[in-house]
Amino acid sequence: MAALTTALTPNYALAEQVSFNDESIKASYAEFDSPLGHGKGRGYLVMPTQTSAPLATVLVVHENRGLNPYVMDVARRVAKAGYMAFAPDALFPVGGYPGNDDEGRTLMSGLERGKIEADFVAAAQFCKTLDRHSGKLGVVGFCFGGYVSNMLAAVAPNIINAAVPFYGTPASQDLVKNVKAPLLLHFAENDKRVNDTWPAYEEILKNNGVNYQAFVYPNTQHGFHNDSTSRYAPDAAELAWARTLAFFKLHLS
Repeated sequence: MAALTTALTPNYALAEQVSFNDESIKASYAEFDSPLGHGKGRGYLVMPTQTSAPLATVLVVHENRGLNPYVMDVARRVAKAGYMAFAPDALFPVGGYPGNDDEGRTLMSGLERGKIEADFVAAAQFCKTLDRHSGKLGVVGFCFGGYVSNMLAAVAPNIINAAVPFYGTPASQDLVKNVKAPLLLHFAENDKRVNDTWPAYEEILKNNGVNYQAFVYPNTQHGFHNDSTSRYAPDAAELAWARTLAFFKLHLS
């Protein structure tokens, strides 16, 4: 049991790909107003240091456990690729990510879903106000964040210019029809719950002429991009991330 517990516990130190001390990026925290959500939100803001030019912004949305070190590292990877990255913490209203994924998951389940969603809409709106924002906004999210990516594309079609959900379910059926932005969707092969939602979602996207690409990664599980857990599939994760950066380069330039 001890060995199994160790295997399932995220190891964030080993998974870090971009150090917060990397001189090519600058990281800080920023608060934003969320009048329809929890009133205030806060996120991890990372930007490149080697240019002062306007930059496209990418909203980075965590899994169902808050802004853990893995997602903060993803935000730094986004900034390293030349974008401003903003990663909100849905747990800010209850003190922020607690330092433990299990506790974070419990805290997330205790928050009102509608207010969490409103907080992420407010975060997207906040990104548009950043001084160096170029006017282009993308979103990438994982698991719960994959759902949020799909949801934002549906509820904020005039704000979101490109969305990349990793193993995320679609927005509600009454909202999906509003999606306009290009989508890049990543799915794990062994992820029945999420994958079962895709055929109906794809049919709506096709009927509405939405520009989308969808990839299923063989022999992977839900969460395969998370390099801090045993579900991590390095080859699939690297390919999906390379596709993600190419997609953002195409649609956020």
